[in-house]
Amino acid sequence: MSSQTDSPSLAWDGTRSVYSTLAALFAYGVRAKNALVYSSAYLVFIAGVEVATTMIALSLPLSPAPLVIALLTFAVYVGDRIADAEADAATSPERAAFVTRYRRLFSIGTAAAYGLAVALSILGGPTALAIALIPGAFWILYASDWLPSLGRYFSRLKEILVVNSAVVALAWAVCVVCLPLAYADRAFTPTAAVIFGYFFLDTFVNTEIPNLRDREGDAANGVSTLPVVFGVRRTRHVLYALDLCLVAGIALAFYAGVLDAAMTVGILVGLAYALCLAWFVGRTERYGRLAIAGEAKHLLVVAVVVVLGAVGF
Repeated sequence: MSSQTDSPSLAWDGTRSVYSTLAALFAYGVRAKNALVYSSAYLVFIAGVEVATTMIALSLPLSPAPLVIALLTFAVYVGDRIADAEADAATSPERAAFVTRYRRLFSIGTAAAYGLAVALSILGGPTALAIALIPGAFWILYASDWLPSLGRYFSRLKEILVVNSAVVALAWAVCVVCLPLAYADRAFTPTAAVIFGYFFLDTFVNTEIPNLRDREGDAANGVSTLPVVFGVRRTRHVLYALDLCLVAGIALAFYAGVLDAAMTVGILVGLAYALCLAWFVGRTERYGRLAIAGEAKHLLVVAVVVVLGAVGF
């Protein structure tokens, strides 16, 4: 009788133990997700994938370039989160609180990541080293009060319409395309120019999507972005136009023999995906998720290219 009485109790204890374990795992998962999203650390992996895309498109040999770009991405984006924590409190309070809580840890991490990236870039020679220094220099120009002569309206590059996103896009495209070229000691070819233009415009688009979420805070802080100046609907039209320009440019590059078939199809599939995401602008308020989905497009591109290459397309 005693064993029969204890059986339900033991079963309940076992169920409760499983539930507690699952709850703990879920809590750890949420913390990991917050760390990846709030710090933009997820971009580290995507940055490496973008460099891999460049290396495939240009038939470059393996090099430390993806790792260097990944480290630079962590250093610059997390550094930007730290610098903007106070301003982000109005638009992204959870992210600002998370970054502020771990500010010291992130500061040490960004310094270590940038230092290691610069050290590794020395292996690629003076050109690679110069390119590795660009993100830090651009971040200073992008986020620092260095242009007082332009008055109170445009005290930072980050506040100037189009320039703010273009600075980010330019620095990103230069690093993603030119660093692997520097490691391989290759010239800047027409194919490299096409890939450069692709990453420049694509990064510009991906930079404007988070601005949709931050438009009220940006307006209050005097930051001029496409959503602030033109509104959500017109911003969607601009994103459509930029993505369609990329579609036309990639198609022309293929017909001119500059891009191979696998890379062309991969990029066009990614751009079709980007156009679908642009449709949600103004039709959702989950712009944080939309921004992550936009960045994740590069995973789709490289996956398509690798699969097509494997089947001999």
